[in-house]
Amino acid sequence: MIINPINMAEKRSSRRDFIKKTAATSAVFAAGGILPGFSAESYARILGANDKIRASVMGVNSRGKALAQNFASQKNCDVIHICDVDSRAIDKCLSAVAGRQKIKAKGFGDFRQSLEDPDLDIMVIAAPDHWHAPAALLSMQAGKHVYVEKPCSHNPREGEILVEAAKKYGKVVQMGNQRRSWPNVVEGIELVKNGQIGRVYYGKGWYSNNRGSIGHGKKTAVPEWLDWDLWQGPAPRRDFQDNLVHYNWHWFWHWGTGEALNNGTHMIDLLRWGMDVDYPTKVSSSGGRYRYKDDWETPDTQIINLEFGQDLSMSWEGRSCNGKPIEGSAVGVMFYGEEGSLLIPGGDSYTLFDLKGKVIKKAEAKIKADPRNTSNPAEQLDALHIQNMFDAILNGGTLHADIDSGHKSTLLVQLGNIAQRVGRSLKLDPQNGHIKGDRAARKLWSRSYQRGWEMRL
Repeated sequence: MIINPINMAEKRSSRRDFIKKTAATSAVFAAGGILPGFSAESYARILGANDKIRASVMGVNSRGKALAQNFASQKNCDVIHICDVDSRAIDKCLSAVAGRQKIKAKGFGDFRQSLEDPDLDIMVIAAPDHWHAPAALLSMQAGKHVYVEKPCSHNPREGEILVEAAKKYGKVVQMGNQRRSWPNVVEGIELVKNGQIGRVYYGKGWYSNNRGSIGHGKKTAVPEWLDWDLWQGPAPRRDFQDNLVHYNWHWFWHWGTGEALNNGTHMIDLLRWGMDVDYPTKVSSSGGRYRYKDDWETPDTQIINLEFGQDLSMSWEGRSCNGKPIEGSAVGVMFYGEEGSLLIPGGDSYTLFDLKGKVIKKAEAKIKADPRNTSNPAEQLDALHIQNMFDAILNGGTLHADIDSGHKSTLLVQLGNIAQRVGRSLKLDPQNGHIKGDRAARKLWSRSYQRGWEMRL
């Protein structure tokens, strides 16, 4: 099932001039990270273009549908393909995209058919987690740039392969850490980096929600609208059961990565960014499936602790089944330094405090976000992230969340999950994040694949 890399040079020659001649430029941050003339209206027309990038979106039942609409809303982009193993999701997304652009998109049950189109520029991947890295690799091998939702991989080895692949195939690969493109978040992180709260020695991230039980699934016939074999794709085959598709797969290790990677990736990424660290020296995790007795395998309550040498650490707290906010927000991060602290909650805002808790500076969000919205928490803000990728493709601009950065942030929470699964702390190589001396933990560095779906560079 692995498709061979496609030599796109000749097939795409008619479109090369478009990349050079386009007048597109991404939204540029002014000093301090605030957009000039920042308003809701400005987000809707971030960038005009003389020609258009052509995108395909894979996995459009929920988050992918929102991304398809967002890409289609960009004046310098057309969504030409909608791909999903659920025929109902294709039809719904085609209708949604039709209201955002002039051209009519095509629907494909198998995203590999989309990759065969020489005019396709970007594959947008929002399928389940076990598909993220394999689909991204196949897309790069087919000559496409990649926008992959977090987490970028199901396991650490897949992330390493994507970093290697981006270099080998020379493709732009952006991960969906959208907050790296939100202007007030950028400004808040810069304050941390510039010493406004002194030396930072601890950071805390969190996520809370009130998710219900998923019950006990029954093995049933596969619905006629679902290609169950292709839904599983690279994962070894299991029987269909009625409480997996479309969202509950998140809570099964075979396909998902739990709340830690589902939502913790965003907050750990902010902490790693602001604290300017890459790989930890030690990681531990505590928690479990506490609230309900059902098929849910990953923790619904979890605290991951990451140490970076002797004098710096961070933690992430996840509560899937008790939505009590922290610092007034369901999701967020707090940086703690020798001279103060800085809060970034779920939206595009921040608050700077002194050591006594007095507010020194506050930046309010001009566009509201809903961090508990599973499909489209901040469309207008996320458009900035999309345009950042377009700028990298068209003008050689710098990605805000390239795959190297995305892999490092994903890895930190993956290590937390590995520590959780083996039931002990892990010692790590600070040069690359690899696990030291724990054979059982190292077995979880990668996964087994369905025969024929192995990831190969």
